[in-house]
Amino acid sequence: MAFKTDIQIAREASKRPIQEIGEKLGISSDDLLPYGHDKAKVSQRFIDEIQKNENGKLILVTAINPTPAGEGKTTTTVGLGDGLNRIGKNAAVCIREASLGPNFGMKGGAAGGGYAQVVPMEEMNLHFTGDFHAITSAHNLLSAMIDNHIYWGNELAIDMRRVSWRRVLDMNDRALRQITTSLGGVSNGFPRESGFDITVASEVMAILCLATDLEDLQKRLGDMIVAYRRDRTPVYARDIKADGAMTVLLKDAMQPNLVQTLENNPAFVHGGPFANIAHGCNSVISTTTALKLADYVVTEAGFGADLGAEKFLNIKCRKAGLHPSVVVVVATVRAMKMNGGVAKADLGTENVEAVKKGCANLGRHIENVKSFGVPVVVAINHFVTDTDAEVQAIKDYAAEQGSEAILSRHWELGSEGSAELATRVAEIADNDHANFAPLYPDEMPLFEKIESIAKRIYRADGVLADQKIRNQLKDWEAQGYGNLPICMAKTQYSFTTDPERRGAPTGFSVPVREVRLSAGAGFVVVICGEIMTMPGLPRVPSAENIKLNADGDVEGLF
Repeated sequence: MAFKTDIQIAREASKRPIQEIGEKLGISSDDLLPYGHDKAKVSQRFIDEIQKNENGKLILVTAINPTPAGEGKTTTTVGLGDGLNRIGKNAAVCIREASLGPNFGMKGGAAGGGYAQVVPMEEMNLHFTGDFHAITSAHNLLSAMIDNHIYWGNELAIDMRRVSWRRVLDMNDRALRQITTSLGGVSNGFPRESGFDITVASEVMAILCLATDLEDLQKRLGDMIVAYRRDRTPVYARDIKADGAMTVLLKDAMQPNLVQTLENNPAFVHGGPFANIAHGCNSVISTTTALKLADYVVTEAGFGADLGAEKFLNIKCRKAGLHPSVVVVVATVRAMKMNGGVAKADLGTENVEAVKKGCANLGRHIENVKSFGVPVVVAINHFVTDTDAEVQAIKDYAAEQGSEAILSRHWELGSEGSAELATRVAEIADNDHANFAPLYPDEMPLFEKIESIAKRIYRADGVLADQKIRNQLKDWEAQGYGNLPICMAKTQYSFTTDPERRGAPTGFSVPVREVRLSAGAGFVVVICGEIMTMPGLPRVPSAENIKLNADGDVEGLF
């Protein structure tokens, strides 16, 4: 049986004018700033007016550790949102924006798939409403102002060897990872080493996604540490007097974007911080706005639950005062088989024993999420090669873990295929037996917070960190940063720092290579293993196959 591609399905979508989508949530056309006919920003004035509304139920979609077989977390998020609307609920979806770099590298589009997509797909995966460009400009304005300050006398006594603020670009370009700036003579400034990160790794991106309004945004931008003096005292962005101008550049980007699913249900698509080096969630302002307008809000967190859900619950929920009513953990038969040792080429062959073996990874994620006091439902994202026996094996395993697994066929059937999942999730959310609490208290010392995550989420024996790193953490505590949460940066493919160790490994330690203070975003980044903040293009990048066809449509992006 031949299936249509995602882009074919998206192009056949019967989109409604964005004003009609806004009306579903009670947003008048006067409070929408349209970008064409099918996307718009929600005005800050309207957001301020609805703060008195009661919050709806928050539903988090997360997943097992990613595998090359694919899990379909965004697809499930969209499918569940459509399913809730199908059964008569007032629901909205909140997801992240896509980064240009991976789209032209090897990742492809990021707006769901099959009949569970958010549209307009092409625009969302290209320039969309320009949010990422605004973040890039604001970040690089600060970079330029730092170098300009040094050029004109360096009144702040910045140690040029300790300028920590780099530059960003929303493209995969390994040649820019480490660069030398200001070459070419006296008029170009003082040469020094620097480099580029990808825009989604910028602290400005993380701040935009955690700020509650423009005033909070400017304060956080000003709090960013950009360099150090010879006496190791920090220099902040506000010292450079860049925070005001950066806020101006981000004024429109701060407003959430409203689009629609294939079934014309509302979807907020806003922000997109790295799920490794940052917290990997869409913006707080879009999630909190959606909660004031819809009875149910379905959102997602990056990568598997050990990274995405942990950061959503320990960082985003802590900072924004959010309380999820239920968490959906996405799994697939194919991924269970990969975790059970089956090669990707053999995933189409029934192997119930491999499914059972691979379920250990799922079980650990279920247990971890439950430890936050939130009920868990497993969504089995259906693939056409799945057999009844393999699906039943996952259902039986989930039941043994005190949870339940529900087969969802949203990719193939849209909301008709996710109605059963939506019904059960709504029942749990309505009963709301969640007793959510973060993993660790604010006042716990920073290194103990790192140990809590490593031992309780990853099941590591301990954390390996040299004295220099431990001293750095103590210095930050002495400077008043001890109450910040931890943002772990490690491979997404394993509970360990070794991407090849699938399943539910034990008998390992977590080595900490470096710690970084994101004072504006409000967390401490703990880097475990090699984490790339500027990706490179693969041998055959997707860009080689992207073009406009004779009809003027984009080909090769998905």
